[in-house]
Amino acid sequence: MVSIQELMEGATGADARLMRGFASRAAGFRPSPVRDVFEVSMRPGIISLAGGNPDLELLPLEELGQMASKIIAEEGLEVLQYGSGAGLEELTELVCDFMASEGSRPRPEEVQMTAGSQMGLDLVTKLFTDPGDVILTEGPTYTGALGVFEGYEVEVQQVQMDDAGLDPAAVEARIRELRAEGKRIKLLYTIPDYQNPTGVTLAEDRRAELVRVCREHDVVVVEDNPYGQLGFGGERHRSLHSYDPDAVVYLGSFSKIFSPGVRVGWMVAPPRVRKFLQIASEAVTICPSVLSQRLVLGFMREGMWESHTQRTAQLYRQRCEAVLAACERHMPEGTRWTVPAGGFFTWLTLPEGGRHADAAQALPEAIDAGVVFVPGTAFYDDAAAHAAGRAPAVPTGAANLRLAYSNGEPERLAEGVRRLASVL
Repeated sequence: MVSIQELMEGATGADARLMRGFASRAAGFRPSPVRDVFEVSMRPGIISLAGGNPDLELLPLEELGQMASKIIAEEGLEVLQYGSGAGLEELTELVCDFMASEGSRPRPEEVQMTAGSQMGLDLVTKLFTDPGDVILTEGPTYTGALGVFEGYEVEVQQVQMDDAGLDPAAVEARIRELRAEGKRIKLLYTIPDYQNPTGVTLAEDRRAELVRVCREHDVVVVEDNPYGQLGFGGERHRSLHSYDPDAVVYLGSFSKIFSPGVRVGWMVAPPRVRKFLQIASEAVTICPSVLSQRLVLGFMREGMWESHTQRTAQLYRQRCEAVLAACERHMPEGTRWTVPAGGFFTWLTLPEGGRHADAAQALPEAIDAGVVFVPGTAFYDDAAAHAAGRAPAVPTGAANLRLAYSNGEPERLAEGVRRLASVL
């Protein structure tokens, strides 16, 4: 993977001339390690355990095609035009009903539609942080979030999770420690349900306490919940937003339960904050895609989503079980992994004294063996530790790796695990 720094240092000619004018924040953007292995995963014979893509083969494509055709034929003058910067009113109302299964009861005026939840993450970072501010995250965390935060020149401080997610006491201790150092902490970013990359779910008895700690210390919680509807047993966990809607900004997405290609997500925030988010959104996109929102509305309103979500969750459960069984059968003694109850991922920890202590160093050999994964270092940010002169000798997450099981038949996934284990 070529870093932004390498791109800048290797520039010549017109590239170098233009790049000399880059803002300082340009050096903070990081290429996605998942996207970086995408081309590798497309090679013949390669089994990908890297990308967390939803399986779209179970979508009712014929019904969706008929619905899309009807929408354009009958509503084309509206859905192919500019729309409201806040989003389709009918869809914001449906989102409010949708979130009731997680215990939240937002009002339409609190909902901001976005072009995917990644856009929502960008907007909330842009609106709440200045360069040098601190954002707390789980350790490890979603690599796409790290890219956003670093692009806005904020300091990322990660709090290590355990098998029950973030420990509120550990979060409070880190807040006190950072405040004692004179740091200004703005946000806590968390994925409480079937977390990316670990698959871990925040324990129910920690949720209210985590929100209370952040509220007491004036730290806004950013709850990112793209996988919450994908519990293997159909369960729904109570959202952090439901405990204190005034202290939590919620990010939702239709990418995992419908289609990432339509690029439709949403945010929930108190009305005046939501209005600021709309203004920031309009400065980038004018308005979310009306056609995409209308397709989502049709999918949801006509009842396709619930049966589709149930089928896909069961499919992901079978694939997860195949991967975990293959890990049990093939992985070196001492290897540990999480046991997800939903979502797309499991998180492996390599044994001490094994052939590879750093998963990133094993990746080229794994590719030669016909399998690709994402090394654990991609989900950590050691920049703050380096700046403070306390960087670890071995990169954080070196002994870890993420395996995705969402998009592959169980037999193929199991074979990918076997190939990986032969390398490890």
